Amino acid sequence: MRNIKLIIEYDGTDYSGWQIQKNAKTIQEEIQKAIYKITDEKVNLTGAGRTDAGVHAKGQVANFTTASKIKDKQFAWALNSVLSEDIIIKDSIEVPMNFHSCFDAKSKIYGYTIYTGTFPSAIMRNYIYHLRYNRIFDIEKTKRAAGFFIGTHDFKGFMAAGSNVKSTVRTIYDIEFCENKDVLEIIYHGNGFLYNMIRIITGTLINAGIGKTDVEKMPEIIAAGNRELAGITVPPHGLCLKKVFY
Repeated sequence: MRNIKLIIEYDGTDYSGWQIQKNAKTIQEEIQKAIYKITDEKVNLTGAGRTDAGVHAKGQVANFTTASKIKDKQFAWALNSVLSEDIIIKDSIEVPMNFHSCFDAKSKIYGYTIYTGTFPSAIMRNYIYHLRYNRIFDIEKTKRAAGFFIGTHDFKGFMAAGSNVKSTVRTIYDIEFCENKDVLEIIYHGNGFLYNMIRIITGTLINAGIGKTDVEKMPEIIAAGNRELAGITVPPHGLCLKKVFY
């Protein structure tokens, strides 16, 4: 048996997320079907993270074991020949049998993209969140608020209800802001993220930027662990998994 690691880019618009679900089209299932087509093997594809419906990826990582004799680099070419255009295998590498794309991940980078133009973008509507409060949005307040989230904290208040995790403590190493005219990308680098954590933090940062939340109260909001004190859960389509580090 061999262990093959895939680097995957996908447009999540038409999918119900990464993980296989009944009566739903998912990224994991589509790639597993593609692997079956080229190897005649039913494999279990393990991903580095479970992106939600509508969330995109430029650097998702997954692995599967196979008895196929196909050369590792050829898997990408073969899979791309049978996958739809909104899922692309960017690379395929043979790795040690003990490699696990989820458990071995050390940190991840996600980006959330916001559009501050007066009107929504027709072309980019599936990839950016249109901020309707653009006239009163203060990017400097947002940046100051973001500084309070960097470090190790209990992010219980920034997690969707119903999540089942052993610990809600996570470390955010850095939050960067990339501005290009009316487009703002907030880039999060952390050792792991709770369910909807980035989308809730982004909503909280937006609240600071529009003056709905006092920037100086961010430490209190984080420490309180109360979801009601945080901002809205911004829509999934602005979120993208950019890179996974091992």
